[in-house]
Amino acid sequence: YEKGTVTFIGSHLDVVPANPETWERDPFKLTIEGDKMYGRGTTDCLGHVAMITDLFIQLAEKKPKLKRKVVAVFIACEENSSIPDVGVEMLLKNGKLDHLKDGPVYWVDSADSQPCLGTASAAMWTLKCKGRLFHSGLPHKGVNSLELAMDAVTHIQKRFYQDFPPHASESEYLFASPSTMKPTLVKGAEGSVNQIPPWTEVQGDIRLTPFYDIAECVKKVEGYITELNKDISVLVSGSRGPCSKYDINIEEGHFKGELEMIWDQEATQGIACKLDSDGHTALREATLSVLGECKPYSITGSLPLVGDMQAAGFDIQVCGYGHSSVYHGDNEYCSLSNMKNALKIFTHILNKFNK
Repeated sequence: YEKGTVTFIGSHLDVVPANPETWERDPFKLTIEGDKMYGRGTTDCLGHVAMITDLFIQLAEKKPKLKRKVVAVFIACEENSSIPDVGVEMLLKNGKLDHLKDGPVYWVDSADSQPCLGTASAAMWTLKCKGRLFHSGLPHKGVNSLELAMDAVTHIQKRFYQDFPPHASESEYLFASPSTMKPTLVKGAEGSVNQIPPWTEVQGDIRLTPFYDIAECVKKVEGYITELNKDISVLVSGSRGPCSKYDINIEEGHFKGELEMIWDQEATQGIACKLDSDGHTALREATLSVLGECKPYSITGSLPLVGDMQAAGFDIQVCGYGHSSVYHGDNEYCSLSNMKNALKIFTHILNKFNK
């Protein structure tokens, strides 16, 4: 080899669970029907693993003269973040990937056969809201944690969108949606319908476009919570009636609602791929040559490690050739024709960097 690398990374060997009772086919057996290949992981991400493996088999058989070293890295543990010290994170941490900075790094774990220009940072949160249990016939003596949760989330969302509005660069990168902060799950204390609930938990996520810093965002949200706990009464608008208060002085004492924000796991850093790099140009040219069109896009979904690797000096470009419509879903499939085209696209890229 003269100098440089071309790397395919991001495709992973593990898959999410599947319930055979909700599938029309056995999710743990490859079923081929026409152009469709059904089975858990065909789109995410075993179809990519097989396609890249075939690429290397063909390189081994045909032995073309290569100016650049061609590298593939398959990830052992991407879907399950509860297993420590396993996966591509450890390769990065221990410097095992540093030699790949000398060329484009294609992260092959998106979908729909077009270049993905950007992904979002992601942070998962739980808002714990503490109230005071009491009989609902005497609401002035309770602090309704459910109402507190609803008002707190509304307040926090309003401030979030003030601090992280749509960014000018989102249109350049073709993001379908701006940054968002939203609740997705609610649970509360078990009780009867005539009890003021003493606690409520709301879970949700932040999806932050990569033009904002996720660490700064987390710090901002924690600041909202600190301010609310200092004066929880600012949440009382009167729209819930005269007895819905979060700071009460009654005969039994002084009672006040409390909020606590917990971050359920380490935030994932998003990425805005470098649009002026040789790696990006090669991907666009190859896509146009093979498919006849190039329609890049960005999403506020997230991918692990891509932002961290870009910050460490890698030219990360994101692509994928499964179907986003069946990601993690029942009856998951990929198209054989799409994987064949992916092989052609990667061959086109290798030809460009080995002229």
